[in-house]
Amino acid sequence: MSSASKLVAEAIGTFALCFVGASAICITALQGAGYEGLLGVALAHGLILSIAISATMNVSGGHVNPAVTISMLVTRRISAGGAVGYIAAQLIGGLIAGVCVLAIFKGMTVPGGDATVTEAAKLGTPAYDPGVLTMGKAIFIEALMTFLLVFAVFATAVDPRAPKIGGFGIGLTLAADVLMGGPLTGAAVNPARTMGTGLVAAMAGNFADFWSQQPVYWIGPILGGLAAGLIYDAFVMEKKTP
Repeated sequence: MSSASKLVAEAIGTFALCFVGASAICITALQGAGYEGLLGVALAHGLILSIAISATMNVSGGHVNPAVTISMLVTRRISAGGAVGYIAAQLIGGLIAGVCVLAIFKGMTVPGGDATVTEAAKLGTPAYDPGVLTMGKAIFIEALMTFLLVFAVFATAVDPRAPKIGGFGIGLTLAADVLMGGPLTGAAVNPARTMGTGLVAAMAGNFADFWSQQPVYWIGPILGGLAAGLIYDAFVMEKKTP
């Protein structure tokens, strides 16, 4: 498989996750749904991630997440150069998704017309409220949820003993993460998920504190992904006998 094919697959897979996930959040804002809209957002994220991974796993391995790629790097399943290429492709895919979401929802208003959908939803970008959570606690939450996601990646896609269920075990884990952490941090568990739509939202004036929130969505997922990858590789993965 060519390097170009792998990078295109990673970009498209990440685009799908960011586009559908962010659009689902914007739709929730457009309809005025509160907590009851969380289930729909969780299902949208879980289903599209399942499909994106299943569609790309035989080409690129279906990372679609810098935290997954970094965990593969530290467990020696991808080269440093390959990891850099993957992460760049993932960020580009997320950025294109942000541009598309803005093009669709720009000008739409929430019920009552007192704010635009893109402002109210920050263009569908996961975010936390500093008045509710400290940055440290937000990082901790993102790390825990990403640990579960990356553990599922290793258990259902990387391990040779894995059940043949495509990306659906991973997608279901993301849906569960969103149900638990969505109201707290947005349950990004993926730096490309926040960088893509968030950067476009910030440039459009819809996310003023984008840069101050970014450490949470890089540090948390990377730490959680590293922990899951290293633990699975060291203690769960079946060791080859000489």
